[in-house]
Amino acid sequence: MSSPEQVGEGKHPARPPGAGVRKASVDLSLAPHAAPVEEEVPDQAVGEIGPTGRPLRFVADPPEVVHHGPAKILAICNQKGGVGKTTSAINLGASLAEHGRRVLLVDFDPQGALSVGLGVHPHQLDQTIYNVIMERDVGVQDVIMGTPVENMHLLPSNIDLSAAEIQLVSEVGREHTLVRTLRPVLDLYDYVLVDCQPSLGLLTVNALAAADGVLIPLECEFFSLRGVALLIDTIEKVRERLNPKLEITGILATMYDPRTLHSREVMARVVEAFGDVVFDTVINRTVRFPETTVAGEPITRWAPRSAGARAYRALAREVIAR
Repeated sequence: MSSPEQVGEGKHPARPPGAGVRKASVDLSLAPHAAPVEEEVPDQAVGEIGPTGRPLRFVADPPEVVHHGPAKILAICNQKGGVGKTTSAINLGASLAEHGRRVLLVDFDPQGALSVGLGVHPHQLDQTIYNVIMERDVGVQDVIMGTPVENMHLLPSNIDLSAAEIQLVSEVGREHTLVRTLRPVLDLYDYVLVDCQPSLGLLTVNALAAADGVLIPLECEFFSLRGVALLIDTIEKVRERLNPKLEITGILATMYDPRTLHSREVMARVVEAFGDVVFDTVINRTVRFPETTVAGEPITRWAPRSAGARAYRALAREVIAR
């Protein structure tokens, strides 16, 4: 973005000085500010009725990790955009890392939102997952980079990845390109979380073909509920034709607002349709998540005592238990 002094420079010489130009004292940046300390709210006890309308199930504390690998690959997938896929990938990964797991986040969306959410500028990268997929002389370990979270690494992406979907069409075994890419590093991690693009195209099919499980973020809104049936149909086809071990790890209700009747009705429908597959953990709407994107950090670091951070820690325990 141009600075205030550059706006209109040399284009409107007839204007009086300063006309139409914002005052320099106005801060137009989105620089992150320190997150306020929030009061801690006590956790609900096992057996109490949770936001899903069911009694909360017992989840054991995660066991300590004796050695790392081989990694379990989870595709975080929903063909509808804006349901919390990227937010869930970042914060679930950070929460798994807090529990001593080594985590690799794979940005498999040409928009590069996962990379941006961790403070990376995708358009400035010389090498991304696209180069690993399409160039034989680039190894996955050459592209993996660190994140602000210890034991959590990132395989970044940018708009170049959109070309891969076209270039892979003529390739032999094109649906297994991602799993071949990840195979050299699977023994180094406990979890690989793949943030999929909001479509059911070839890149998403690659993620499903590589995955052991699918985590489906589902916005508590009627149109999101309608789209899940199509996604599950795709998952079943991938299981039958490409990846027999693929299972639905769980459905995560996101953007839940307990104050609205609509959210509660959608939640009831989801639990009625999918039963125990729905996680007990529910992610409520909060202004904290947009703030973390600007800060380039997960909510577990930005606002560690917030309800959102505690929800993702609870989700991590459920994922490990499953």
